Amino acid sequence: MIKNKLLSQPRRVKQIVVLLADAMMGVVAVWAAYSLRLDTWHWPYSLHQWWPYALAPLLAAPIFWRNGLYRAVFRHSDMAAMRALAVAVSLYAVLFFGVLMIAGWPDVPRSIGLLQPLILMVMVGGSRAAARQWLSSLSAGQRRSTPVSNLLIYGAGSAGVQIANAIATSHEFKLLGFVDDSPSLQGLTINRVPVYAPANLKAIVSDHGITDILLALPSITRTRRNEILNELQPLPVHVRSLPGLTDLAHGRVALADIKDLDVEDLLGRDAVPPDRALLARNLFGKVVLVTGAAGSIGSELCRQILQEKPARLILVEHSEFGLYSIHQELQHLCQRIADREGATIELAPLLANVRDYGRMLEICRAYQPHTVYHAAAYKHVPLVEHNPAEGVANNVLGTLNAARAAIETGVSHFVLVSTDKAVRPTNVMGASKRLAEMVLQALSATPAPSFGPEAPAVGNRTRFAMVRFGNVLGSSGSVVPLFRRQIEAGGPITLTHAEVTRYFMTIPEAAQLVLQAGAMAEGGEVYVLDMGQPVRIIDLARRMVKLSGFTVRDENRPDGDIAIEVTGLRPGEKLYEELLIGDNPVATLHPRILKAHEEFVPWADFREDLELLKQAVKANDTATLRTLLLKHVSGFTPDAQDSDLVGLASV
Repeated sequence: MIKNKLLSQPRRVKQIVVLLADAMMGVVAVWAAYSLRLDTWHWPYSLHQWWPYALAPLLAAPIFWRNGLYRAVFRHSDMAAMRALAVAVSLYAVLFFGVLMIAGWPDVPRSIGLLQPLILMVMVGGSRAAARQWLSSLSAGQRRSTPVSNLLIYGAGSAGVQIANAIATSHEFKLLGFVDDSPSLQGLTINRVPVYAPANLKAIVSDHGITDILLALPSITRTRRNEILNELQPLPVHVRSLPGLTDLAHGRVALADIKDLDVEDLLGRDAVPPDRALLARNLFGKVVLVTGAAGSIGSELCRQILQEKPARLILVEHSEFGLYSIHQELQHLCQRIADREGATIELAPLLANVRDYGRMLEICRAYQPHTVYHAAAYKHVPLVEHNPAEGVANNVLGTLNAARAAIETGVSHFVLVSTDKAVRPTNVMGASKRLAEMVLQALSATPAPSFGPEAPAVGNRTRFAMVRFGNVLGSSGSVVPLFRRQIEAGGPITLTHAEVTRYFMTIPEAAQLVLQAGAMAEGGEVYVLDMGQPVRIIDLARRMVKLSGFTVRDENRPDGDIAIEVTGLRPGEKLYEELLIGDNPVATLHPRILKAHEEFVPWADFREDLELLKQAVKANDTATLRTLLLKHVSGFTPDAQDSDLVGLASV
């Protein structure tokens, strides 16, 4: 068909076609102006009357092109395009009338210079409107041939209206209404789309066959967002969201901004605003080192550290690809900070393994960091359970190496990123993290520790601190991305136990609190982050299913969409996690940071067992490892069976 051939042409061809059409309309507008002025159908009876016919397209073409009339996409034309047209025609009118006045051609009425631009404006504007209507009708035909989601937008503010304008030309959604809490908007219409009250949601969803609800509420608190999600959870709809205010600060809201609910939407709380002075204390203008810089927590620490404008940030990472990726990202962030604030921050990407003491000492001697954030760790419970010697080597001895290098080079602050699994652990990973905490506690209490029979005692000026918290949402080991993939695949969702509960916190909030806790350290503190209330994982799974627009298949609803299967606890996994060994946390300057009092072994008594630990790791002697962990880690209750895969294979 002709229309399909026209639409498939290159953009330059389409522009030339429209330009020629505008030129033709300019000629027709001259004829119409003559006819109106002379009150008769016009035909030029002298040579001079032909000049305006030639002048109109010769003037209009360059003016219209220069003003961008041929860069606009007709099907998305809006008021901005009409304003550009008005400006172009106004400029054309001035020049056209001026030429007629100056030329003074006989038999050419001067009023032609006023009538013709007005007629041209109507013709060109009408052609644009007709083209948009025609293209929209084609889009509507395409929509009818493909499945369309019936959509409600929750929020009739500027973000909601902007996304509604984008949806108007979409093949994916059909907007049937807005929902808003404001009584002043309820009952009105926005661009002929009605605004409903939240109280009527259930009836609206049922009557109009709503399949999707979009949260266009970028400025509300997480508490209010959770209240809305609880209201939407019983409805058979897929709930989507727009980014927050930070992401929407630049540019208009676009259809591409619509996304599935973030993990923060599912479990998040209102974050406490950070203490900027506390954040900057150990960062601004300082040399800062982060181990495990490409990990979930390490990478977020790096992003937030850069915002405080250190002099240099040292990225220590064992994974080559991980280091490359985070270095690329942080380079762009540094450039944005330099453009915005004029601050120059140097990045040093260093491949290193914290198990290599010589390499860690070399790095600390070369760069002389003021603060070290030690986030490098093996944290996947079943994997460390199956590879206990490697887990202990990385988590305990790696921490000892980094701490020793910090002491010997005079690092001011050393902060260990720990975990709630260190409290009364049932697995090697948790026990190794508690032992790492005890290493730092013992070193902090020793003014001049010795690290071996032949190593002289070293004066210790480093302030050590440990920050303990639970699961972070969206990390590489989080259940949320796993559940989302399983829902997209049609299920089932796999769950280790129906009663498993976990503490959750967003990665940015956790990293921010780690930085603030480290700044408060005076030496040897174990800080515990307030994680709120623990969450039952099965409740999280059910909520994700319902907010994805599906139903849970269970005994009460055997015809549901997504099943939840319980597979049994994995090696070393606990039903419940704790944050404190004792019961006496102390408040700090920050409402979300508590200080725990945890027992530890003096360095003089601890050092010999650490030497035994090194020998057991080297020999992959898992029995000795378990004995030493049981000796020092309070409440450690490992599985009766040794899960070391290499040992089992050897047997």
